[in-house]
Amino acid sequence: MKNFIGTFVFMTTLLALIVLVIDLSQKVGKIQDNGSTIGAALIDYYPFFVLWIVNTFLPIGVFIAAIYFTSRLTNNTEVVAMTSGGMSYFRLTRPYLIVAFGIGALSFAVNHFLLPKANVYKNDYYYTYLQPTSKEQDYYKGRPISAQISPDEYIFLHNYNRRTLNGSGFIYQKFDGNELVYSLRANDLIWNQKDSIYALNHFYERHVRADGTDSLTSGNRTERKFSVTPDELLPEGYVAETMNSIELRKFIEREKFKGSASISVYLNELYQRSSLPFSSIILTLLALSLSSQKRRGGIGLNLAIGITMAFIYIFGNEASKVLSNVGNLTPLLAVWLSNIVFGFITIILYFRRAFQ
Repeated sequence: MKNFIGTFVFMTTLLALIVLVIDLSQKVGKIQDNGSTIGAALIDYYPFFVLWIVNTFLPIGVFIAAIYFTSRLTNNTEVVAMTSGGMSYFRLTRPYLIVAFGIGALSFAVNHFLLPKANVYKNDYYYTYLQPTSKEQDYYKGRPISAQISPDEYIFLHNYNRRTLNGSGFIYQKFDGNELVYSLRANDLIWNQKDSIYALNHFYERHVRADGTDSLTSGNRTERKFSVTPDELLPEGYVAETMNSIELRKFIEREKFKGSASISVYLNELYQRSSLPFSSIILTLLALSLSSQKRRGGIGLNLAIGITMAFIYIFGNEASKVLSNVGNLTPLLAVWLSNIVFGFITIILYFRRAFQ
């Protein structure tokens, strides 16, 4: 267990430092050109970026670490000595599983609750200082909004601008079944981000009564609070990264009401938070099965096999998510497909090695 954890921490730290240095060297010009500094980036962006990278590639780090230190044990004939001395292969597996479950549980908690908070800071810095100009222009351009925010509530906006936080042509409607019971219109609005309030200018309010005596009200300005923010009404794909799993489930339900075309993206994010931690257990057993038997080529060959399989795992995982986004696979199957395939391979190799 000490070997496993030590090797894993060393390899993960090394990977994180390499990625940080490469990414910083590519972005240093853009950071300085956009009014930030290297010091600010190392404090406000890269700690959260590194956490995201480490958590994303954590199963692969576990896999390579397990292959490396098990290959060393095998090369020194320690595995043979243990099994020859009466230790069963299943007993040998126990410390691997303890560490894998521990790492998986930690990753599960980070994925569902800690990482979304870190992504808020990471994305805030990225979209302020590092976003490509073309994407920045697309992000801040005015857009229409048409959304169902509950089973009987709708909001429409002719145009909303993220940069100025204002919009025009606002309509809010509430229904009772198929009957309109309330309507609120305004020529324009300003989003008060601090107090989470919509300030509506030149508004017209209508209460529809069953007896036909409608109530009409108008004025120059009013403030209203709704159950959603403009960013939730007009979300980007990355918004799912910044919500913990409880918030994300509620957000997905709202997006289903709206008929959003990005539901698969949000579901992929939600399901992946559980599938990635689970994969560390599968890949640990696979690493043990591959490297606990002596073969010509030793550690080098085992690492080559491990790195190749790691890339296949990553490629398969990303490819299946792309297929899910275009509608060819359900999100749940897409996210778990690599685990299912590698799980079958692991079962076959593990029991074949156990009963040799």
